Amino acid sequence: MLMNDKITNIVNWIKDDYKTYPLRFIIEVTAWVLSIGCSIAMALTVPNPPLIILYPIFISQCVLYGWCAYTRKSFGMIANYGLLVTIDCVGLFRMLVN
Repeated sequence: MLMNDKITNIVNWIKDDYKTYPLRFIIEVTAWVLSIGCSIAMALTVPNPPLIILYPIFISQCVLYGWCAYTRKSFGMIANYGLLVTIDCVGLFRMLVN
């Protein structure tokens, strides 16, 4: 398969995913942007990242991904994002009470 065909297949797959469930597609892209933004912010502000700002964003994007996983009927992804939300909520709570 030529590289051009592979790229065309990927673009068609993305278009099909959007056409199948546009809201989910938009939410997944939003969660992805939030995730990348938080990672960049974390990397740029080490060793003292603004966790009071980043934790709620991490939690929000995991909840968004979790909903998308639910609509895709993906148990593994739901379990993953559910656990990440729990871990981040515990971390945020511990940071706020200390």
